[in-house]
Amino acid sequence: MPSTPLSILDLSPVPAGGTVTDALRNTVDLARRAEQSGYHRYWLAEHHLAAGVASSAPAVLIGQIAAATSVLRVGSGAVQVGHRTALSVVEEFGTLAALHPGRIDLGLGRSGQRRIEAARESAAPAPPPVAARVVDGLLIPPPFSYAQVLASPRFALSTALLHQPGAQPPPFAEQVADVLALLRGDYADADGLDAHAVPGEGTDLQVWLLGSSGGESAQLAGALGLPFAANYHVSPSSILDAVAAYRAAFQPSPTLAEPYVVVSADVVVAETDDTARRLAAPYGPWVRSIRSGAGAMPFPSPEQAAALPWTDDDRDLVADRVDTQFVGSPPTVVERLRTLRDVTAADELLVTTITHAHADRVSSYELLAKEWND
Repeated sequence: MPSTPLSILDLSPVPAGGTVTDALRNTVDLARRAEQSGYHRYWLAEHHLAAGVASSAPAVLIGQIAAATSVLRVGSGAVQVGHRTALSVVEEFGTLAALHPGRIDLGLGRSGQRRIEAARESAAPAPPPVAARVVDGLLIPPPFSYAQVLASPRFALSTALLHQPGAQPPPFAEQVADVLALLRGDYADADGLDAHAVPGEGTDLQVWLLGSSGGESAQLAGALGLPFAANYHVSPSSILDAVAAYRAAFQPSPTLAEPYVVVSADVVVAETDDTARRLAAPYGPWVRSIRSGAGAMPFPSPEQAAALPWTDDDRDLVADRVDTQFVGSPPTVVERLRTLRDVTAADELLVTTITHAHADRVSSYELLAKEWND
């Protein structure tokens, strides 16, 4: 039986004391090495206004990485279509697919609707506490509420800068339908007027939907017969709901005869468990910087992280993410990743690794690939 494919999700992390140029060059270098290590695909996340993350323009980076590699699939994880039009996305990724046929993935994610949902969540009565549970060896922590983060002034500023004044994002399902129609070449408006995306129409883009729950993204991916990426690393509490909702909604399509699920995980691998724990120590403060509403800070070194203030409230704020990060020697992490794969029945795993030193990040991916494929 062939090994389950491993892929990479990269945020182009900016290390404390480093520069954006360092981060972007490191991303291209890591992609080259990932191809040599046998990783299947390399996705770029989309983040904005974060001092510690340089992947704000995934399509630009995808072009650079595809040009620097030869067989690695390269794509987005995911384009935030809430502040884009379907045509702009198809033209952009169609250009990439025309230049690098058979290698480009277009991952689409919901955005724009989250502010409305956050307002509803904050106005509703608080749900009863949910205890952590372990399902066949996989930790499912209590859910984290993003209402406070999404209601923060910084999130409002980000929304204002990403949207044209007065613009309202259309429903996600409509945007996905428009993307697919433009790619197929059968787009028409309500009056029957056709439109054709050049580049874009007829290209072999592989379209994915990404989601963190059993909500609209998972259900829509299933109904359309598209592959689905479920985010254990972002929302571990809802991973089982997400994959179950996708599979329950799945309808065969020209794209897929059967469901296909990728599941993500935060991972740090080193030669020993102790070394890996030291390299992963800054992860908690880094997640805290995101969830406090300030945005991801430059990723600190282990020594810098140890000098930062840390309280019980800080620990509670990031516990679900820290407790579900897979950290250790190659055998330790591979055992846990196999548990994640088996419990979710994942067809592929999407690994994201952040360390302060680029060499440690490269080593983590190389050690993991070797142990996984042995």
